[in-house]
Amino acid sequence: MVHRRMLFCALSVLILAASATLPATAAGEPTTERHEVTDSVHGIEIIDPYRWLEDQQSPETRAWIDAQNEYTQSMLGSLPMRATLRADLERLMRTDQVSRPIHRRGRYFFTRRAAEEDLSVICMREGSDGEDEVIIDPHTLSPDHKISASIMGASPDGKMMAYGLREGGEDELILRIFDIDEREDLADEFPKSRYYDIMFDVRGEGFYYGDYDSLGERVSYHAFGSDPAGDAILFGEDLGPEMGLSVSLSEDGRYLLYTVYHGSAARKSEIYFQDLSTDGELQTVVNNIEARFDGKIGGRTLFMHTTWKAPNGRIMAVDLENPARGNWKEIIPETRAALTGFTPAGGRLMVRYLSSVTPTIKIFEADGKYLTAMKPPEIGWLGSMAGRWRDREAFFSYSTYHIPKKIYSLDLETLTPSIWARVENPLDAGEYDVKQVWFSSRDGTRVPMFVTHRKDLELDGTTPTLLTGYGGFNSSMLPYYSSRAALWINSGGVYAVANLRGGGEFGDKWHRDGMLEKKQNTFDDFIAAAEALVEEGYTNPDKLAIMGGSNGGLLVGAALTQRPDLFEAVVCTYPLLDMVRFHKFLVAKWWVPEYGSSDDPAQFEYIHAYSPYHRAEKGGDYPAVLFITGDGDTRVAPLHARKMTALLQWATGSDEPVLLHYNTDAGHSGGRPLSEVIEDATDHMTFLYWQLGMEP
Repeated sequence: MVHRRMLFCALSVLILAASATLPATAAGEPTTERHEVTDSVHGIEIIDPYRWLEDQQSPETRAWIDAQNEYTQSMLGSLPMRATLRADLERLMRTDQVSRPIHRRGRYFFTRRAAEEDLSVICMREGSDGEDEVIIDPHTLSPDHKISASIMGASPDGKMMAYGLREGGEDELILRIFDIDEREDLADEFPKSRYYDIMFDVRGEGFYYGDYDSLGERVSYHAFGSDPAGDAILFGEDLGPEMGLSVSLSEDGRYLLYTVYHGSAARKSEIYFQDLSTDGELQTVVNNIEARFDGKIGGRTLFMHTTWKAPNGRIMAVDLENPARGNWKEIIPETRAALTGFTPAGGRLMVRYLSSVTPTIKIFEADGKYLTAMKPPEIGWLGSMAGRWRDREAFFSYSTYHIPKKIYSLDLETLTPSIWARVENPLDAGEYDVKQVWFSSRDGTRVPMFVTHRKDLELDGTTPTLLTGYGGFNSSMLPYYSSRAALWINSGGVYAVANLRGGGEFGDKWHRDGMLEKKQNTFDDFIAAAEALVEEGYTNPDKLAIMGGSNGGLLVGAALTQRPDLFEAVVCTYPLLDMVRFHKFLVAKWWVPEYGSSDDPAQFEYIHAYSPYHRAEKGGDYPAVLFITGDGDTRVAPLHARKMTALLQWATGSDEPVLLHYNTDAGHSGGRPLSEVIEDATDHMTFLYWQLGMEP
């Protein structure tokens, strides 16, 4: 098949000493200075021409960002379909939204965003049939609605709630404690940081919490009325920044549980606990087994989801008064389905499985006796399980690509689910078809993919198709609702999601087969998914686009540099792209167990081989690319997108645009006003519709 893109003579690169960004060329594209920095890494010479763009606050970098944004808007802002796309996205995205609730002593805490609102407000409901009361409204905190609020936890008696205030999309937040009865914040002031796992003690005197800084993760205790600067660190002082840490407290307040992770989506984890009713001496449950352990306490029992001798996962029970390994009991054995999570609730266990990427929630007695199962009404996602050991009520949710989220309340005595909240669907669900197809990857491995489109769509090999995936960190790509996916399929496109190795769709082995030295398997799977869409008559390379973010940004970055002939357009958001240097920035040391590090000679060899920033070649026939990032991304350094934009603009031998959408306050973890989200989504979808010749 001959691709429609034609090569053209590359423009010469002009280098000026006085400024980093030249005036726009005749085509409107900024030209970026190249200042070659040469490193010798394990005897290999690495040339980095855009190292200077790593300095995010330098005047040269800021001027470059401004020029790139101006160029991007000049290309996208005047396209005729943009206004229609914006109206369509308004219709799809401006719907009432509600989160799964946190239940404490008859009080329900949750977030809600009305269709006309910019931000989610924090609400409380007294009793399951009570009226919703807004207790925190972030709209009042900033005139531009850049500060969002999220629930961080609630006390066992429902009298205190922890919430976080986040500016833009930063991971860091300001922690506050709200007195429900007094309807006011406590005076305790916490500095901006990465807080997590807020666990109120049962005495009502304070709370335990996790915090992450440049040194690593720590667990501390805060007594109400004291200065947080004096909070004592209870656990984690000897952990480095590459280690993860979580903390939980049993509902009766007796046991404090610590889990140490050897990196993100760790292959190994450790569990320790303290009995606070005695002397609180730290006790070890497990710290010397090369396997993953995730523990949750119900009563006097620690339930552990583990991959030890069970790649698909099993659940073991540990008596916390006799925690020695010889006393562990397997209560839910490994099955052919992947066990992806569990929740102790109502004296029972809610366990989520994936079988051929189809989710099921099974309910077991605490001793492992099977009771019943809940499956989605059609291909879709079951998630957000939550409950408490002493509560009769638990929660879970369901959605699929074209059906927004429904939140269910589950009576754990009668095992009867009922709808607690739902989002009205702006689409006619009966008009769409979701199916699962399978294809062979490069090494013969069979890989599944979800494909969604209108039922009346005629598939003739020319249908605009948007393919996405993730393939990393043991995370599964399940059919959850996306307004952009809904827009795409409603416009007559095909939306495809590939379940790649590196994810958790088929247990621990599936994850390990797409990490470290096997990371290329993830990219091979994704490329094979694209080839399958062409071979099966859905589309062709002129009508095929790919999109991915974060680890998925690395995925599409690798795909566009390894198989540029296969795609017409690429949207690459908040990506990792310079894999030789990724571990040097922000929190990236935590991901070294997943990817490896170029500091290791053996790992450098395979990292350098696939690193998108090092694979781009001068004169390559690259597709149109839109990179998306922003200053507020404090997780994946925005320098990756900056450097790759400059490199591809210089390197590409095609006439397709390479654009950067750089938001000066957007970040990795959401939290932005809906009006801005809609504007950005409009630009992103306008780019795809433009490149694939689609009509909204």
